[in-house]
Amino acid sequence: MTNVALYPGTFDPMTNGHLDLIIRASTLFDEVIVGVGFNSTKKTLFTVEERVTLMEEVLTDFENVQVTAFSGLTTDFAVECGANILLRGLRTGLDFEQEFQLNWMNHKLAPDLETLFFAPSPEMSGISSTLVKEVAQHGGDYAQFVPDIIARALSSKL
Repeated sequence: MTNVALYPGTFDPMTNGHLDLIIRASTLFDEVIVGVGFNSTKKTLFTVEERVTLMEEVLTDFENVQVTAFSGLTTDFAVECGANILLRGLRTGLDFEQEFQLNWMNHKLAPDLETLFFAPSPEMSGISSTLVKEVAQHGGDYAQFVPDIIARALSSKL
């Protein structure tokens, strides 16, 4: 059986925490699809096209990882791209409560889709896209929290 894992998110911007999870997943699954979500009600710094392009540049050396934009229900996208595993990162107890509820709904919508939760590597546990953007917008050293390609894009954007 081929295990295709979908790692969905907004990734605005991609952080070293996201990259860490993707690298680890790429060693465990036959294929990893990074689903870059588009939600018209959510204000993002980067467009979905920019986020996909930047992530493709960061992940260029990973042959079994592909980056794809999507909108709508994550479960519908997972079925569409043939994923049988949904990857979710958990940094805090609050993440767990939110993800546990999503897991219930996702199971109801796509019973064959198995959700796996990844804890971050300890040095990545405090990183979030929201915090990175806040640090960047206030002139702090955000480069230590994101891949170099993303740091340059953030610098250009801000």
